Amino acid sequence: MSNDQAPFIPNRPDDAPVPPATLRVFGTKPYRRLWTAQVISSTGDWIGLIAILAIAARVSDNSGAAVSLVMLARVIPGFFLGTIGGVLIDRFDRRLVMVVSDVGRAGLLVLLPFVSTLFALVIVSLLLEVFTLLWGPAKDASVPNLVNTDQLASANTLSLVASYGTFPIASVIFSLLAALAAWLGGFGALHSLEVDQEALALFFDAGTFIASAVIVFSLPIPRGPTARGDKLKISETVRDVKEGLRYIAHEPRVRGVIVGLGIGLIGGGAMIPLGPVFAKAGIGGDAATFGVLMSALGFGAATGVILLLFVQKRIPRETVFDFAVMGTGVFLMIAATLSALFPAALAVAFVGACAGTSYVTGFTVLQETVADDLRGRIFATLYTVIRMCLLVALVISPLWADLWDWIVNDLGNVGVVSLGQVDYSFPGVRIALWFGGGITLAAGLYARWSMKRADALDDAARGDVAGDAAA
Repeated sequence: MSNDQAPFIPNRPDDAPVPPATLRVFGTKPYRRLWTAQVISSTGDWIGLIAILAIAARVSDNSGAAVSLVMLARVIPGFFLGTIGGVLIDRFDRRLVMVVSDVGRAGLLVLLPFVSTLFALVIVSLLLEVFTLLWGPAKDASVPNLVNTDQLASANTLSLVASYGTFPIASVIFSLLAALAAWLGGFGALHSLEVDQEALALFFDAGTFIASAVIVFSLPIPRGPTARGDKLKISETVRDVKEGLRYIAHEPRVRGVIVGLGIGLIGGGAMIPLGPVFAKAGIGGDAATFGVLMSALGFGAATGVILLLFVQKRIPRETVFDFAVMGTGVFLMIAATLSALFPAALAVAFVGACAGTSYVTGFTVLQETVADDLRGRIFATLYTVIRMCLLVALVISPLWADLWDWIVNDLGNVGVVSLGQVDYSFPGVRIALWFGGGITLAAGLYARWSMKRADALDDAARGDVAGDAAA
């Protein structure tokens, strides 16, 4: 076999050794370029979000409600665009969808420095999210066309790195560009930059999306089996949406992944708004304590994804996914039970490890299971469910914690229980996190049941085929 056919097999003993499995996927040049585009695009997404929040605070005189309204605008499109966006991704050229989304985001970001009202900022934020919701599922639906099936897990691991590992990079870039804008503001004609320090960061951000569009445009992403590029009719759109939803309803493996990732996020996502409160009321710490917990969460996610690379070929992927979702719920409940920083941080690290593992394996299972002509709709639906469940976690969990504070402290007057010389507190945030962990655990159990049902159906189908062949 030539080295062109197997580029990672050395010709001689002194040749370069075989690279790790995760890096081996970079041997596929189209995927390497797509991943580079995702890194650039994700960095742009984060810079844009930071800049928009800074602008929202500035135009509203630091109103927390205004910032929440802008964040809500980033979530709302997912409720309406999910299934329709999936139809667009399956019907039209996915490469063209990604290029148009990048160019559209670049154009909106160029307009942002001239936005001076909260209403206009909300509209721009909403449109940015629309393009992001089209770009992400189109990318995920295209990955199986660029890499081998046995490389999907590695590709999704790298996708996770590109999506979230770019946040600290984006934060540094935004800070440096804002400082540069302030410095340039001292030079005569550039004085206006001193007033709007986000402008330079936004122009840079627009450039990242243009760079991503150029890379994606050159990729050999094949048109989907149902892609026609003709005029989209309402009747056909409704039919395609129903077809995607019907497929989810009748395919237990796909349904298990969507429920496991989506509903599980209601519990796991509660850590985001409740983390600062738990650090103070549950552990007796401060903002630094919350920082330790979040660092443990990120470190755990990275560690879990790395360990996944070593076990993914030894354990069935569906099994890893099921137990990772269940593990997220169990360790979340353990973390909420603890009152000391170190053991709580360790439990939170396991939460991150299980959550990161479930993300990678869940996306991989969908890519391996769903046919190419439905993949766009399924991933768009998954993105919609994730956003919906995350919104529920962000909005409901603080209210749920406050309700239990009222029940435990005001009604029951049992906020602290003494066991000998040990006092154990029951703040509402601890009880809310217990419930969140329970919801995630239940989602994992449902996913496990769905996977077993899918295996049983597959076995029955193989038995029918074997019986027909024997007959």
